[in-house]
Parts: sequence; structure tokens; C-alpha cells
Amino acid sequence: MLNIRYKEKTNAWPGFVDLFSNLVIILIFLLIVFVFLWTTTSVFNKNSGIRTVTELRQTNAEQAALIQQMENEEQEAKRLLLLAREEINSNEAAMAAQSASVNDLSNAYEQKLQALESQTASLQAQVTELQSNRNLTTQYEEQIAELEKQVNRQKNERATLIAQIDDLQKKLDAQADVQVAVSNAEMEKLQFELSRARADVAAVQAEYINMSNHLNRALADKVAELNEMAQYQSEFYRAIKDAIGDRTIMRPDGDRFIISSDILFQSGKYSLSPDGKKQLGAIANVIKDFENKIAPNVKWIIRVDGHTDSKPVVAGTHGYRDNLQLSMLRASAVVDELAKNGVSRRRLVPSGFGDLHPIELGKTPAALQKNRRIELQLTNR
Repeated sequence: MLNIRYKEKTNAWPGFVDLFSNLVIILIFLLIVFVFLWTTTSVFNKNSGIRTVTELRQTNAEQAALIQQMENEEQEAKRLLLLAREEINSNEAAMAAQSASVNDLSNAYEQKLQALESQTASLQAQVTELQSNRNLTTQYEEQIAELEKQVNRQKNERATLIAQIDDLQKKLDAQADVQVAVSNAEMEKLQFELSRARADVAAVQAEYINMSNHLNRALADKVAELNEMAQYQSEFYRAIKDAIGDRTIMRPDGDRFIISSDILFQSGKYSLSPDGKKQLGAIANVIKDFENKIAPNVKWIIRVDGHTDSKPVVAGTHGYRDNLQLSMLRASAVVDELAKNGVSRRRLVPSGFGDLHPIELGKTPAALQKNRRIELQLTNR
């Protein structure tokens, strides 16, 4: 009997599913690293520390939502891969059924060969018996010749059948060898990628822990600095108010001190009035006192922000183009006067906002008067 051998294929899909899961984990950690880098940079570039902490908390919430979304996508990818694996198992079952069909065909061929061999043996016995009788008639000799032809035809059919079975066996063996070789190559490649991915994950985890510790220390230092700065702000604005007296047009407001532009400048001008210079001289003395009170390790500045009302500038009537330029010129004039009275320029930062940030909306004289202002803010760099 002829034996047909079939080789089992190696299933590489479980390793591929594990690799895909690890690659998704790597992507999540890289995203966390990017977000922490972005948040770390943002903390030291914001002018207001309180707003920075609030934005950082919001970013952490968004990051958690994004990680949850990516975990859901990972579960969906696993589900799809498992469906693909079930389909492959179904195909493998179909191939097994086909192999069983080939085995059945081979068994049928072998049974036919046995029948042919049995008939051949019977015919050969008849030929031997006929040849032993030399005195048979011509009719018997013709029957013997016909029987010999039948025997030769059956031998040819048997040889053809055996050749077909051998060819089928060779094709099945070659196909199985190719599939096993491809599966082994893919498995080795996946194992290599998996090992490298695990090493990368370990490195990312170590970097993540290091960056988390660094960020926590930076946040703690920043909060401590902001708390200390808040104490200095309250004392600073109270000292300015004591120096200039109880005037409603010069008052503290949260983390800033507001001075009405009407006591510093004439309408549409950016040159200081005599009364304005007097008030700025008193404020300069307060700032100089605080240069000695604030600890040397605190990096602080005085922001001088200029604001105007919403009345448009008439082109060609002044030495500036618009309210934005006017507000910057007025802030620079205040900085120059404070520096003239002994305040270090490295502590003064002028900026102009025009009519972009009004205190009150509307076009009433009272609203316009409140919006024309200079704001002093003690803050950290």
C-alpha cells in the first residue's frame, strides 16, 4: 500500500496578536512621554503660575480620556484579530477535510490495484494452463493472445495510476514544506520584533518614571514659588495704596494694581502729566523697598500693561497708528519714569493691549474711563 504523509502547519497568529498588543502599549507610553514633555515646557513658559496649574490639570484629564480611547481601540483590534484567527482555523479544517478526501481516493486506488493484481494473477494462471497444453486449437491460441493483451493493458494502467499517486504525493509534500518554511520564518521574525518591542517598553517605562518624578518635583517647586509670590503681591499692593493714599482711581484688583490713565496722561497723549510723575515716584520708592525684601532666589518682575478705551484713533492726528500702539507707548513711558526714579529696568516689562481687554463693556463715559488704565502686576518670570 502507498502511504501519503501530511505535515502540520505552525499557527503564528497568537504571537502576532501579542506583538500587536505590545506595539499599542508602546504607542500609549510614547504619547504619555510627549504629553509630559509638552506640559513640562508649558509650565515654565506661562506668565501666570495659577493658570498654568489649571491648564495642566485639564491636560491630564484629556490625556486620561485619550488613553481610555486608545485602550478601547486596542480591544477592538484584538477582537478583529481573533475573528481572523477563527477564519484561518476554519480554512485549516477545510484543508484537513480535503486531505481526508485525498486519503479516501488513495485507498480506492489501492483497492483497485489489488483487484487488478488479483485479475492479473488469475489471467497468468490461465495462460500457464493454456501453454501447458500444446495441442490446443487455434481458437485457444487466439484467446491466449487476447488475454496477454489484456494483461499488458492492466499493467500499463497500474503503472499510470502509480505515477499519478506519486506525483500527487510529491506536490502535497512540496506544498507542506513551503508552508512550514514560511510559517517558521514569520514566527522567527515576530519573535525578534516582540523581543525588541519588550526592550523598548522597558526603556520607555523607565523614562516615564524618571520624567514623572522630575515633573512632580517641578510642580511642587512651582506651587511653592506661586504661594510665596502671592504673599509678596498682597504686601506690595497694600504698600502702594499706603504710599499714594486712598484714591478710587488707583486700587488693587486681585493679582494686579490698577491706575487710571486719566491721572497719568492727557486724552490721546502718551507723555506723563506732572501729577502722574508724582504718583509714579511714590510707587518707585515702594518697588525699591521690595527689591530688598523679596528673597534673592525668587525671580520676579513688574509687568506694566497699557490699556485704552474703544474710541478709534483718527488717522493723521497723532503720532501713533492705533490704540494698540498708544497703549504700548504709555506703558513704556511709565517704565521710563520708574527707571528714572531708581527702579532697575531688568525688573520692568512693558506691554500694550489697546482696547482688547476691557474691564467693562459698553460706550458710556464711566465704562470708557475704567478701561483707560495702566496695570502693575508683581509676578514671577
